[in-house]
Amino acid sequence: MATERADGNKAVCEAVSGFLDYMTLERGASQNTVKAYRTDLLHWMDFCSREGKRHYPVEPELMARYLRQLLLDGKSSGTRARNAATLRAFSKYLLYDGIEVSAKPLGHLPKREKTLPQVMTEGEVERLLGCCEEGAPSSRGLTASASKKKAAIGVRDRAMIEMAYDCGLRASELCSVELSNIDETGGVMYVRGKGRKERIVPYVGALRGVIRRYLEEARPVLAGQPDPGYLFLSARGRRMSRQELWNVIQRRGRDAGIAKARRHPHVLRHSFATHLQRRGMDLRTLQELLGHSSIATTEKYAHLDTELRDIYDSFHPRARSDKDDKGGD
Repeated sequence: MATERADGNKAVCEAVSGFLDYMTLERGASQNTVKAYRTDLLHWMDFCSREGKRHYPVEPELMARYLRQLLLDGKSSGTRARNAATLRAFSKYLLYDGIEVSAKPLGHLPKREKTLPQVMTEGEVERLLGCCEEGAPSSRGLTASASKKKAAIGVRDRAMIEMAYDCGLRASELCSVELSNIDETGGVMYVRGKGRKERIVPYVGALRGVIRRYLEEARPVLAGQPDPGYLFLSARGRRMSRQELWNVIQRRGRDAGIAKARRHPHVLRHSFATHLQRRGMDLRTLQELLGHSSIATTEKYAHLDTELRDIYDSFHPRARSDKDDKGGD
């Protein structure tokens, strides 16, 4: 019995490993997506083990119980939908690779709740940028070297936030920017996004001055040996991680008095898109800048702007004055 269980676990691990390799090598899934698949499948395997059921083929009835358990555990509709999508992709892979010769249809995926993205106001973005250096705590009591590094970190934080907002980058994209990705002469930057798709974003305006200052004053203080070649470096001279970037936004956002719900790297990306759309940028151009594969993903910013205008029309005392005037005399 123990031998059978060990053999079964080995087969399951090989199937999962093969699926993750397939998604990476053949479907071009990003590291973050593959990590999410792995986490979801581990949760599924734990559930199946507790229920005394086989891990695959994925049975529709068992999957329904699993999703119901996620609901009882307080998981969001987005998390439940992602888990269902993972199991469907895994089931398709098993058929594709011949591991399972037949499988029952898994039915419709649970729908995600439609939520509008959090955004910062333009004033909040300015406060966030200002807090990186102006709001920095005193360096009293620090050695000259520590004080210099502290000042360098302030310049770095401003440069990171400026680039995240000015270019609408995802956290993983921002942390992955290399020095060689910036074309100073052409005024563009090359960004590798989801699925390792490369896109070009403008590198112009105030951002160039902020990055130039960071490269001249701050990065040499942070860089170690060997230099990893990434644009943004941690206090230890290594490539910035997404967790470290998140910590920067949390700390600086708190200093700027920004609500906790909006102190996240992706909110800067949402703010970039919303502010550009509100100023008249067409959705196709915005889609290219954001690196969305589908225009439907970009359209949520138009929906957000429409909702803001509807709220304004409903509550502002002079919002409908032009319409009222037309029906006057």
